[in-house]
Amino acid sequence: MNWSGLENLLSGVNKYSTAFGRIWLSMVFVFRVMVFVVAAQRVWGDENKDFVCNTKQPGCNNVCYDHIFPISHIRLWALQLIFVTCPSLMVMAHVKYREGKDRKYMAVHQGSHLYANPGKKRGGLWWTYLVSLVFKAGFDTSFLYILYRIYHGYDLPKLSKCSLAPCPNTVDCFISRPTEKKIFMLFMVVSSAICILMCILEMIYLIGKRILKVINIRNENERVVFADQHELTAIEIPTNYFFTPNVTSISHFNDTIL
Repeated sequence: MNWSGLENLLSGVNKYSTAFGRIWLSMVFVFRVMVFVVAAQRVWGDENKDFVCNTKQPGCNNVCYDHIFPISHIRLWALQLIFVTCPSLMVMAHVKYREGKDRKYMAVHQGSHLYANPGKKRGGLWWTYLVSLVFKAGFDTSFLYILYRIYHGYDLPKLSKCSLAPCPNTVDCFISRPTEKKIFMLFMVVSSAICILMCILEMIYLIGKRILKVINIRNENERVVFADQHELTAIEIPTNYFFTPNVTSISHFNDTIL
């Protein structure tokens, strides 16, 4: 599979991502794709050829191998990387849609823009970005659970027992380099867990930033309303603004004059 093409395609997502998104993308391509392409495929390249059971019964090795390895690690990780990276394409597609809509708007309205910045995470793009994070974390979590269920806690035993037909009895089966394969499997599991953590932190960051923005806007509106009300109160003419003459004082003044 041409992973470099996928890397070039997803590199454009970097300019629309937050700091957590850039760390996630670096983790995917440096610690997962590169390790998968450079090392993991070579480590698991001999898994079928060097799988040995202590019997000469025809077909026993194949049946036991299929029982111990229901799905190849390499193929499972390839599917995981494809599923995990695809949600980022949703963001790119939404940005491209905005850019095309903005170009049409410019052509009709003599150069004025519909979006000041089509890549800014506002409105529908914010929701698309958030949904892509949910999908990425969900796919990674699902594949980790599948791997855990299939291989009983991310374990690769050095010795496995198999008693399936056509094996004549319970036979001992051995896989090649089990310790090395277990180390690579745990490395990929930890890398996936860190990527899930980055997605969760980015979701918390986006939601928290949106909540703070809404609170700031509400506080600003309240300040404006309070200032307007205070200004109106200040310019109101009080009812006792004009002097109301005292009748007793006027009568005393007249008596004095007279």
